[in-house]
Amino acid sequence: MEQSIHRFRDLFAQLGLPSDPKSIAHFLDAQRPLPDAIDLPDASFWNAGQSAFLKEALAQNSDWAELVDQLSLALRAPVAP
Repeated sequence: MEQSIHRFRDLFAQLGLPSDPKSIAHFLDAQRPLPDAIDLPDASFWNAGQSAFLKEALAQNSDWAELVDQLSLALRAPVAP
């Protein structure tokens, strides 16, 4: 079975968020750092549909799961001074 190849910006589009580089950077800057104690899908800034998509992607290890993991890491990165 052939897996789809998605890009980071495709994940943002799938989540219904602006997916241009400037908007992605702004989102990451505005939401980080996400505490380690909070699972990505449980973060307060997602709506119910976004949270469900993230949970499903991880639970099913879908072709989105790697990008969801990358998003989680990006949101947990320390804020630059």
